[in-house]
Amino acid sequence: MARAATTRIELDSADASIAREMARWLTHLRAERRLSPKTLDAYARDLRQCLDFLCEHWGTRVTLARFSRLEAADVRAFMAMRRTEAIVSRSLMRTLAGLRSFGRFLEREGKGKVGALSAIRAPKVGKSLPKPLSMPAAKRLANADERAGDTSDPWILARDAAVMALLYGSGLRISEALGLKRRDVPRPGEGDVLIVTGKGSKTRMVPVLEKVLALVADYVAICPYPLPPEGPIFVGARGGPLRARIIQLAMERLRGALGLPDSATPHALRHSFATHLLSRGGDLRAIQELLGHSSLSTTQIYTAIDSERLLEVYRSTHPRR
Repeated sequence: MARAATTRIELDSADASIAREMARWLTHLRAERRLSPKTLDAYARDLRQCLDFLCEHWGTRVTLARFSRLEAADVRAFMAMRRTEAIVSRSLMRTLAGLRSFGRFLEREGKGKVGALSAIRAPKVGKSLPKPLSMPAAKRLANADERAGDTSDPWILARDAAVMALLYGSGLRISEALGLKRRDVPRPGEGDVLIVTGKGSKTRMVPVLEKVLALVADYVAICPYPLPPEGPIFVGARGGPLRARIIQLAMERLRGALGLPDSATPHALRHSFATHLLSRGGDLRAIQELLGHSSLSTTQIYTAIDSERLLEVYRSTHPRR
């Protein structure tokens, strides 16, 4: 199999050997690991910042041989410097994960073993529970009539309502909903599942409600632009692919009109989907498959939400409280 082309990288703080291996590493992550462009950008930025720090810390440009002799004290000094820039623990954890990935790549390629990266303990990250919406609020967000005072074209209101209905009705990520092709969404009465492409280009089958398909069909019927089977089903005001930021802005306007908290985001609809299924007796394994989580531990966070809800009901309704 032909190897993917490697993008040339130039670094002020490191020599050509490091730049060459960095480019090959990013190509590997993109082609073999299928990491998202945002993750690749973050990893590349984190490695550049580390190399810039090491160049100043050591007083010389970083070479591949010198990097392979990296010591734990050097890594701790870099992490401490990042702490002074008010970087949160989650970002530091991602930084360390990226550096470890680069170290493992160098080791596999026979370019040295950076053992110091494995010796550093990852920062502790406090678990923050997702904040789902109530069932009535989630339903109202998928109702175009709730934006009756909005001056947007009717087809745009119908489009936004259809997208939000998909997020809540099928638990999709916003990128998954906006990535749907016209051919991927059955007409009402002609199917009840979607084939969704999620993280890592993994596909999964997700049920879709007839009411949601009806909202999508309403939008398609009045959309002023052609929607070919191979093209995106959701388009922007000028007919191009719809950007996630447009839906986020629509949600901001809606939550102001409906009196919802700032936590009412498009992704909160996905959280609401999982939480409401669990509260109605949904099986955790089934919810994991529906959400496209690779690990059950990721899905288990919703059990904590459900427990919190039960405790709140107890505290607010028990006669002896």
